[in-house]
Amino acid sequence: MKLLYAEDEPAMAEAVVDILTYHNYLVDAVADGEEALAYAQGEDYDGVILDIMMPKLDGLEVLRRLRAAGDRTPVLLLTAKGEVEDRIAGLDLGADDYLPKPFAMGELLARVRAMLRRREEFVPETLRCGDVALHVASFQLSRGEERVTLPKLECRLMETLLRNQGIYLSSEDLLVKVWGYDTEAEVGTVWVYLSYLRKRLAKLGSQVVIRGRRGVGYTLEVGP
Repeated sequence: MKLLYAEDEPAMAEAVVDILTYHNYLVDAVADGEEALAYAQGEDYDGVILDIMMPKLDGLEVLRRLRAAGDRTPVLLLTAKGEVEDRIAGLDLGADDYLPKPFAMGELLARVRAMLRRREEFVPETLRCGDVALHVASFQLSRGEERVTLPKLECRLMETLLRNQGIYLSSEDLLVKVWGYDTEAEVGTVWVYLSYLRKRLAKLGSQVVIRGRRGVGYTLEVGP
């Protein structure tokens, strides 16, 4: 599951990213509202965690713009403990839940799980193409009874390809979608991970292939 987390306090951001990553979430962390809006509009997330008090754009404004644009991604707002008005405003704008600060990490995890369970009604946890399926929550790629557990980045790359079947994504597109806007990885890294996935598909005996077109990009197709 892929989350966007917006928080301008570095120590808090680091702690939350660490706990979410430990529990197998893929997290893009940003430090202000403008970045949060740009990331949310530029990528597909299973859920968004927004601190209300952020520079440039506050969390409520980010939420308002997302909902105005028709984005229904579940949003969990982080609010100041005494700001009841912010909670009411957030729920009225379309937030799915709120969590007052300071909070226990266990409660944050429970709120995120609840938010994502509601999301499952709209976004399946199992993505399919031809004879293979990716079980997003467990990172497992399977064909029939054969299955393999993918490392995080391979899973994220496979998920991106599955969600964009029939669309050719350039190496640069894949780099941004999988590694994030601020990655230090180079385009060659994408080619390496595509090679890993091709080997996984071949080992499973799948008819699904990663097709590449020079100067265009890559997509998933059912062979030959």
